[in-house]
Amino acid sequence: MKACFMGLGYIGLPTAIIAAKHGVQITGVDINPKVVEMTNQGHLHIIEPGMEEMLQEVVKSGMLKASTTPEVSDAYFMVVPTPFKGNHEPDVSYVEAATRAVIPFLKEGDLYVIESTSPVGTTDMMKDIIFAERPELKGKIYIAYCPERVLPGNVIYELVHNDRVIGGMDDASTDKAIEFYSQFVKGTLHRTNCKTAEMCKLTENSSRDVQIAFANELSIICDKAGINVWELINLANKHPRVNILQPGCGVGGHCIAVDPYFITADFPVESQLIAKAREINNYKSFYCAERVKNAMLEFELKHHRKPCVAMMGLAFKPNIDDLRESPAKYIVTKVMQGCNNANILVVEPNITEHNVFKLTDYREAYDRADIVVMLVAHDPFKTLPWSDDKVILDFCGIYKKN
Repeated sequence: MKACFMGLGYIGLPTAIIAAKHGVQITGVDINPKVVEMTNQGHLHIIEPGMEEMLQEVVKSGMLKASTTPEVSDAYFMVVPTPFKGNHEPDVSYVEAATRAVIPFLKEGDLYVIESTSPVGTTDMMKDIIFAERPELKGKIYIAYCPERVLPGNVIYELVHNDRVIGGMDDASTDKAIEFYSQFVKGTLHRTNCKTAEMCKLTENSSRDVQIAFANELSIICDKAGINVWELINLANKHPRVNILQPGCGVGGHCIAVDPYFITADFPVESQLIAKAREINNYKSFYCAERVKNAMLEFELKHHRKPCVAMMGLAFKPNIDDLRESPAKYIVTKVMQGCNNANILVVEPNITEHNVFKLTDYREAYDRADIVVMLVAHDPFKTLPWSDDKVILDFCGIYKKN
């Protein structure tokens, strides 16, 4: 079987590699020539433990090749970004562009699947576009929606073992999609329709956003009340029916920080709690930036010099290189904009360079800093000791006891 994956990003490339390793002939398509070149050379352009060795294996065996254009296949998968516009309205232009790119290659019996997180109704919209250009394919191809559910850093395991929700435009399409995914997914494949599958992915991430918002709001209250929020949550979670999540400096990534807007854009009146959770999590990042700026001002007033500040972390979560929608990056930017020539050291151990920030080694930054701002709980940061000689603002729980 031949499959074409449109998009070789954080989900498309790993899924293509796993499918290739399980005997599917893969063409991976990306508009970035550098990504295509690196992939064909067996080099992973993302950080994912164990994945590069698998990539080299499937490239060497000829089961996977990358290209900037699609090829005739038996199945086509849309795994491209779905960002939102400036007004928080979802942008499905990438999905549409990828769909239009494969339309000339579609033939009777083919499977077309959207994996990209999408607003409700996107699969039906793409179906209409396909049949408008290829009306002869009506009733002759299979169309489905199947969202991913993987955690960066554990993708190899989760792509295989996680349950998947598969929603076809009809029962035959659902059957066809299940037939494909069953080649490498050991988790249960749950049947539904397109719209329910689309809403399921949005619901999962919106639910997590709401739960994180409670923890973040609680952390602000505790900060003002002089209470250790980490100790408080630990004690509250001793209740058999309470499970409060850990707070952070906001919410980032291309899922939780984005997907709720796909619901609020289409259902603005009905989605009150979901919308408020987004506001709270965005506000937490602003609050953290203000706390840092206030600490800098207090230091300067006390010591009559500007502080050296270590901003620890840029990624949206620990131990990855993904900076998309990162609250840490937002906070660093806000602090630097109002730093008044203070010495700001930016740290992100999972990337080697950044086009905006000059990066500093985490040990050097910690040693030099008067103020240490823990934004992301990367493992290397946990080796750094608590120091009473420094002002430490811990927004991610590195020093929970302190």
